[in-house]
Amino acid sequence: MNPMNLLQQVQKMQADVQAAQNALAEERVEATVGGGVVKATVTGDGALVEIKIDPGVVDPADVETLEDLVVAAVHEATRQAKVLQQQKLGAVTPDLGSLDLGALGLGDLGGLLG
Repeated sequence: MNPMNLLQQVQKMQADVQAAQNALAEERVEATVGGGVVKATVTGDGALVEIKIDPGVVDPADVETLEDLVVAAVHEATRQAKVLQQQKLGAVTPDLGSLDLGALGLGDLGGLLG
């Protein structure tokens, strides 16, 4: 394998990963809990951007339930964002075991690859 071809493949992979990460930052994932009374929105890269709470469920005597619903919504939205990340980034990152690092004169990187 030509070392220049391998270098070009790595550079293309880096560009593809960066493009996928940029796209993830623009995507939104929403999760609702409690029958839709709490909604959390996160970006595809996992940043929390919005919480919506149905005013009808705000009970000053039971703040703990509302807090639990908010946490559950954020957890679910974050979980969905991780799934989206795996889908988007997995599509642009090859199995690194398939790269012939020996072609670049890197051998087994001092035993780091096995």
